[in-house]
Amino acid sequence: MDFNTAAETNIFDRPKILGKAVPRRDGPLKTTGRAPYAYERHDVAEGQLVGYPLGSAIAKGRILSMDTEAARAAPGVRAIVTTLDMEAMPVPSEMHTAHLFGGDKVEHYHQAIAVVVAETFEQARAATALIKVEYDADEGAEFDLLAAYEKMKDTPVDPEVSKGDFETAFANAAHRIDRTYVTTPQNHAQMEPQATVAAWDENGNVTLWTSNQMIQWAKKAVAKTFEMDVEKVRVDSPYVGGGFGNKLFIRSDVVLAALGAKAAGQPVKLAMPRPFVMNNTTHRAGTVQRIRIGTDAQGKIVALAHEGTSNTLPGGSGEDATNQSQHFYAADTLLIATRLAEMHLPEANAMRAPGEASGLMGLEMAMDEMAEELGMDPVQFRLVNDTDTSPATGKKFSDRNFARCLTEGAERFGWENRNTTPGSRREGDWLIGHGVAGAFRPSPATTSGARVRLQADGRIIVETDMTDIGTGSYTIIAQTVAEAMGMDIEDVEVRLGDSAFPVSSGSGGQFGAVSSTAGAYAACTALRREVARRIGHNDADGLSFARGNVTAGAKETPLVDIAPEGEIVAEDKVKFGSFRKDRMVATFAAHFVEVGVNAWTGEVRVRRMLGVCDAGRIMNPTTALSQVIGGMVMGVGAALSEEIAVDTAKGVFINHDLANYEVPVHADIPEQEVVFLDTLDPVSGPLKSKGVGELGLCGVAGAVANAVYNATGVRAREYPITLDKLLDGLPEV
Repeated sequence: MDFNTAAETNIFDRPKILGKAVPRRDGPLKTTGRAPYAYERHDVAEGQLVGYPLGSAIAKGRILSMDTEAARAAPGVRAIVTTLDMEAMPVPSEMHTAHLFGGDKVEHYHQAIAVVVAETFEQARAATALIKVEYDADEGAEFDLLAAYEKMKDTPVDPEVSKGDFETAFANAAHRIDRTYVTTPQNHAQMEPQATVAAWDENGNVTLWTSNQMIQWAKKAVAKTFEMDVEKVRVDSPYVGGGFGNKLFIRSDVVLAALGAKAAGQPVKLAMPRPFVMNNTTHRAGTVQRIRIGTDAQGKIVALAHEGTSNTLPGGSGEDATNQSQHFYAADTLLIATRLAEMHLPEANAMRAPGEASGLMGLEMAMDEMAEELGMDPVQFRLVNDTDTSPATGKKFSDRNFARCLTEGAERFGWENRNTTPGSRREGDWLIGHGVAGAFRPSPATTSGARVRLQADGRIIVETDMTDIGTGSYTIIAQTVAEAMGMDIEDVEVRLGDSAFPVSSGSGGQFGAVSSTAGAYAACTALRREVARRIGHNDADGLSFARGNVTAGAKETPLVDIAPEGEIVAEDKVKFGSFRKDRMVATFAAHFVEVGVNAWTGEVRVRRMLGVCDAGRIMNPTTALSQVIGGMVMGVGAALSEEIAVDTAKGVFINHDLANYEVPVHADIPEQEVVFLDTLDPVSGPLKSKGVGELGLCGVAGAVANAVYNATGVRAREYPITLDKLLDGLPEV
């Protein structure tokens, strides 16, 4: 199926199942412990041994020697593979920066340097501790982003976007601000660690039962790393216990399990210890953002500059905190530039809403500061600078309802009754504040395929290598197929995550739901054509599918009568045409937050949150709500507590466990409300829907920061906003 023009009226505009609040299909399995995650695939391969990884104790340098004699003699040990046993394995993909294994070069702390395979977990772990490693550490490595920024901030950089004469427009603006904001590195902290069961057969084929968001990316990456035919690799990942971008790419658990299995001659399972998850996988890079805004006397932005600096391993891409500033608000002149501070911290890569999450932490605080400079209401200031066209590209938005998000959100939140004088409203020991922020996130789509199997009993089985990382893929794909084929959702079985299935979009970038459901629809369209052929009807579009029957004219045929002697299989994929690139397809939201700040201690407590979202057709309000409130919680963490503590002398992430990397808990979020606007975007895809998984996070931290300022009168421009940044400036009690 080619999606080459905007969607017209179709079956999804008269939905009976799609768009309804259907409970998560995987919910009962996950809440009762019956969903088999990667490390729990005990039944997929007999004789599984256990692998345990060893990570480098330095961040940069070389390994001189590794003594494994004591480890090999330890009880239960079946095999040991060290990084010195081979040359550096190929970097798995262009999206990876560091080598995952092999050779004597160390690129970051906890880089995998050995795997021990034993009969039990305890034996493998104990033996790993017996390996003696001699290093030659590079003492000149750089690990301090703020120090690197100070060295490079005055160095000219070629802008990515330059529209008009910014410097002149800024100098002549009636009102100006020039601020610098800092966001610290963050970790994904997903509950399920990276884990893999690996098994080789006698023909050199490898099967990997793993935890991964992008099955085909994983399959190709494994083939490249092991320099083998891609068809000899199978990846299976039906359940993923959270990823947030951390599982977009294969990590060393996959490589170590496969190497261990080959060395031991038996299947091997390996799960990363939590410190390995924190240091060996990927994280969101820290940023330093300089933002300058100039307006005319009425508050219209005439000059906007956003310069972002972030950390990355040499050759990496860091965190692009400037992307949204090219498109979100109207601006007569633009200057957008990024700098990379190369340092040997663990690998920085995509984390939920990469770029926009950090960028809006800066931009939305700057918008609040600019509104204050103007003496203008923060909501009104954003409305004045709303636009239907991207300032950077000149492309029109396919559908944009940001103004509605602001105005309807302000009314529902009671914005007109907010605290208007920072630091002036108190309730007992608590200073009360209110904040708002806008949210912007592109909504891309990519080729995605599926296979549908009409069974003799009228049921349908759907197969696609799409993954469900907690987002509800099982449910919305079932809803799509049931809607397209006119049957009960209970009669649709969805099978996901196996590379033997048709290639899908995978989960990530807010493209998964839009793409994978469109792919399922494409397969159903092919099945409808085959059904039409079997009942002697030339025009599948002229058929009606409802209540488990297909109707052609006055004749109604039960689907169970179409394939009485065996299943009918149809397969197709959706391809999104280039016309989509002629428009800006994006999602929008407005976030409103009320906080209390303890007048004595500076402790911040979120009291209530509201998010109003513009994301096209909502395919399932239950799963969409879950995604948005989860994103909002992550935004609170980014604003108030989440921070990777970097040892700037050693290049180590010190708080590399869930006890010391502080994420919000239920008690931190007493009240959340989410509103979805009733909108459709025909340019986005055949279902006229857009993603919400990352939108819920975008802008939230900025709204919290603005509320904290409103409560206290203290503007903390370095996240997270902990009480030590507020204490000295709190109003006198």
